[in-house]
Amino acid sequence: MKTLKIGDNTFELAESIINDLKASENLGLLKCIQCGMCTSVCPAASHTDYDPRDIVKRVLDEDESLISDDIIWNCFYCYTCHSVCPVNNSVCEINQILRQKSIEKAEGISKIASFLTYGDSFLELGIGSIPNDFFNDLIKDIGEEYFELKIHLDDIREELGLGTLILPEDDLKNIKKILKKTGFTDRLTMIRRVKIDEEDTR
Repeated sequence: MKTLKIGDNTFELAESIINDLKASENLGLLKCIQCGMCTSVCPAASHTDYDPRDIVKRVLDEDESLISDDIIWNCFYCYTCHSVCPVNNSVCEINQILRQKSIEKAEGISKIASFLTYGDSFLELGIGSIPNDFFNDLIKDIGEEYFELKIHLDDIREELGLGTLILPEDDLKNIKKILKKTGFTDRLTMIRRVKIDEEDTR
C-alpha cells in the first residue's frame, strides 16, 4: 500500500488534467467519490471493458500508464457520465486530455491517423468531410441510401434552398489562418510524419 506524506503532491496527473485548456473550469476530478454512477450509465462500459470510474481512479492513483492504454480510446464522448456525476466530474473531458497526451507522445497517432483526410478537407475546403476509410462502413451500416445521398448531395441542398458547400475565397483564407495559428496545421503534419515513419518500420 502506498504511504502518503503530508506536503507531497500526489495528484500531479490529475492537476495536469484540471489545468489543461480543454478542462472545464469546474471539473470535479479531485472530488470524485468513486460512486460508479458514471459507469452505470456509460454506453461504452456496456459493450467493452471500458470503465469510467476506473479511469478516474487510475488518474487519482497517478497511473501514467493510462496515457498509453488503449482503453482511453473506447469513450464515445456522449457526456452521459457527466450528466449524472454528483460532483460535476466528466470522464469524457478527462479522456480527451489523456488522448492529447498520448498523441503528444506519438503513441496515439495510429488511433487517429484515419482522420487525416478529415483534417485535410478543413485545410483545402474549410469544412470537414467524412474520411474515405469510413465510406464503405457507413454504406454497410446505413444502407445504399447513404451512397445515394453522397452522390446527389448538391441537388438535395438546392431543393432545400441551401447554398453551396464551397466557401468564398476570403472565408477559406481566414479559416486557414485560424488553423495555422491554433497549431492545427502543424499537428496534422506531425501526425502524417509519425504515420509514415510507423509504416516504414513495418
